[in-house]
Amino acid sequence: MIDIEAAALKGHRFSRSVIAYAVWANRRFALSLHDVEDLLAERGALVSYQTIRVWVGRFGPQFAARIRRGRPAAADSWHLDEVVISIRGRKHWLWRAVDARGDTLEILVQSRRNAKAAMRFLRKLMRRWGAPHVIVTDKLRSYTKPIAHLAPGADHRAHKGLNNRIEGSHRPTRKREKIMGRFKSPGQAQRFLAAHDQINTLFRPHRYRLSALSWRHARSDAFDLWGAYTLEMSA
Repeated sequence: MIDIEAAALKGHRFSRSVIAYAVWANRRFALSLHDVEDLLAERGALVSYQTIRVWVGRFGPQFAARIRRGRPAAADSWHLDEVVISIRGRKHWLWRAVDARGDTLEILVQSRRNAKAAMRFLRKLMRRWGAPHVIVTDKLRSYTKPIAHLAPGADHRAHKGLNNRIEGSHRPTRKREKIMGRFKSPGQAQRFLAAHDQINTLFRPHRYRLSALSWRHARSDAFDLWGAYTLEMSA
């Protein structure tokens, strides 16, 4: 539940609770800004979808950064893949890395799908997480030299059939892309998906691996963390 009477965030008419709820609803579920506007209205907060867009753009990255900082170290086996997205009629590529647990490590939107783009993505990925023991990719040859250069000790397994773990991670992106009427710019896609993937990592702890009781505990822990991050929001 949201608390409309809670202390307002400096420079904002509504409370941290309302703003955090709007960010959570938009990034956690396949909801449009108008959908979130209706949810808030039903709870007594009359906010326009334009304002919600500003909130999500401003505070979504803050939540994503805090979630990323609080996560445990990545598993030492990574899966890398790239999927095409259309931005204003032009083809771009969404590069994504997940670890063996299926948690998103990094995403990067680029206009190319070549060795230079692979190198740029791997540099960003390894600056944050270090080098893994195993890297699984599809058969794109552009990965070969960048991996050999940046992670010479890693076991690079280039095999389409081994990369099923990351294939499923693209589905939420496709769903959101459809709801949003496609992304408007590479920067907007990068900001949206960076926050979307981290928030989903927090609230989707691979339910099929957990008992019902463990799942409830994991969900409760996620809400507790979200509440703590809400108190840390800065205008």
